Amino acid sequence: MKSLFTNLRGDLFGGITAGIVALPLALAFGVSSGLGPSAGLYGAIFISFFAALFGGTPTQISGPTAPMTAVSMVIIASIVAVNDGDINKALPAILTVFFLAGLMQIGLGAIGVGKYIRYIPYPVVSGFMTAIGVIILITQILPAIGYYVKEDDAFVAQFEVLAEEEILQNILKEESAEGVLVLEDFQETINRAEKITEADIAKEAKTLAAKEASGVLGTLKVLPRALGNINWLELLLALSTIAIIYGFKRITTAIPSTLVALIVVSGVAYGFGLNYRPIEEIPTGLPIPKIEIITQFELSAITPYIFTALTLSLLGAIDSLLTSIVADNMTKTKHNSNKELIGQGIGNTIGAVFGGIPGAGATIRTVVNINSGGKTKLSGMIAGVLLLFILLALGPVASQIPAAVLAGILVTVGIGVMDYKGLRAIPHLPKDIKLGPLKISSEVMIMIVVLVLSSVWNLVYAVGIGLVIASLMFMKKIGDLTAEHSQVSSLKEEAWSDETKLSAEMQANFYFKHINGPLFFGSTSEFQALAAEIPESANAVVFRMSKMTYLDQSGLYAIEDVVIGLRAKNVDVYFIDIDEQPRYMMERVKLIPDLIDEKHIFDSLDSFKSHEALNSKG
Repeated sequence: MKSLFTNLRGDLFGGITAGIVALPLALAFGVSSGLGPSAGLYGAIFISFFAALFGGTPTQISGPTAPMTAVSMVIIASIVAVNDGDINKALPAILTVFFLAGLMQIGLGAIGVGKYIRYIPYPVVSGFMTAIGVIILITQILPAIGYYVKEDDAFVAQFEVLAEEEILQNILKEESAEGVLVLEDFQETINRAEKITEADIAKEAKTLAAKEASGVLGTLKVLPRALGNINWLELLLALSTIAIIYGFKRITTAIPSTLVALIVVSGVAYGFGLNYRPIEEIPTGLPIPKIEIITQFELSAITPYIFTALTLSLLGAIDSLLTSIVADNMTKTKHNSNKELIGQGIGNTIGAVFGGIPGAGATIRTVVNINSGGKTKLSGMIAGVLLLFILLALGPVASQIPAAVLAGILVTVGIGVMDYKGLRAIPHLPKDIKLGPLKISSEVMIMIVVLVLSSVWNLVYAVGIGLVIASLMFMKKIGDLTAEHSQVSSLKEEAWSDETKLSAEMQANFYFKHINGPLFFGSTSEFQALAAEIPESANAVVFRMSKMTYLDQSGLYAIEDVVIGLRAKNVDVYFIDIDEQPRYMMERVKLIPDLIDEKHIFDSLDSFKSHEALNSKG
């Protein structure tokens, strides 16, 4: 604990600077998630403080990030959709999923998964990060031009009939849950239906309209309509924000350009009394724990999202540990991966309890902290405390920030988060697979699959599919490569040097086969063809295995099939010089001694020759 205060001045300045940088992004990510600016601010406060306190990267500044927010946005939207579009009704389930993701992160750190994160294929990460950028960029077009679907009466009116049907369906579901049989008590259904008001239909229609316009495809679907209803003031505020963010960087990087844009554009809009749309009101006072997580907990409500929570925790782990590597390179230190995951998990669980969105290690904020003098955990804790102070002192002021300003900030985030390095490499990667008449790089294919599926379908499933494809591609490449060096060829292959000294009788009576490498799934087909190549006149086959260093389950059963086939032809089979791992595998399935007796297994060719010499004399 004493180490916290060894760099007090540097940590104080670093933490304050990082906290200031985090403020506009926290607000923007909160709005983007669908839970409001306070959720982003709460997440930044608690994750920053507790991830720093318990984490394994002293200089890391944590909080909501673009990837975590993008996934959270999908989770929030799906849970809200099944709760009749009511965010308050859906909130307990949403926060429970976030809480569960934090617990999973703690578990990942506790079992030592941190060191394996680096093995996730780069094309999957590249496609996912680029998709995050695309999602943020496209979904922020509508708020940037001041178009809000729920306020477009003509568009909402198109969903009124469907809204009425949806409400009736919900009534039937309620009656079913209550054990009310419609056919037996039709009057009850009529009574409930008569209580439906125009306001109920209008509310449901707005929910359906918002669902129709959600995500990348939804945004593109309503974009022509939105372009016909541009709010030019909102667009001007968004463009001014973007211009200042990129322009101020050319003047100096000592002051965060995002913060400058937030203050300048918001100040002008408020000072001149412009008729702009402000963000949602930020609650004043200390954050209050959301006890609904416990009091309204229903396992059935979160069961469909357990895999999603796991994916969110893994994403947070990847996001955080990549930032930890950046911090290591800048400070010439080494982080503790598993401890960092535990710290991030604690921060996310506590953040969820107070209604915050999940986060991870934030690269930009961490770099700012280090460059400003931060060296210990105290800097991240100070950043969290500063944000709490801003919440308590400036909450009403922050509530006056134009929504278009945050949209402009998020547009720059979307542009910045894309993996341009991976995109630039596309033309230069080797084209190693064929798709019909086209040749394409397997890495490019994986990246494109993840990018497209993440953008237009589901982030979680896209990553899973990408990992499966990458794993299959890897296994095929390794299989092909190893098979090239694993010479499982015909029995008429060239004899080894020590075999040329065998007697003419032994050479005539025994067929020698050499396995010059691992026998695994990639080489089993060639090995299995051996049975058909052995002449009918053969009496004995000798397998020399000194170079067979590895045997997998596929190879094991291939050997078993060949041996059984040879035994059926009354051919004696001998093994010479079996390595430790292959022998262990054979003994586990009783291939030794049930099919190959210990008397037919030899440590060397010399011992085999001696044995046969004794037998011939006998």
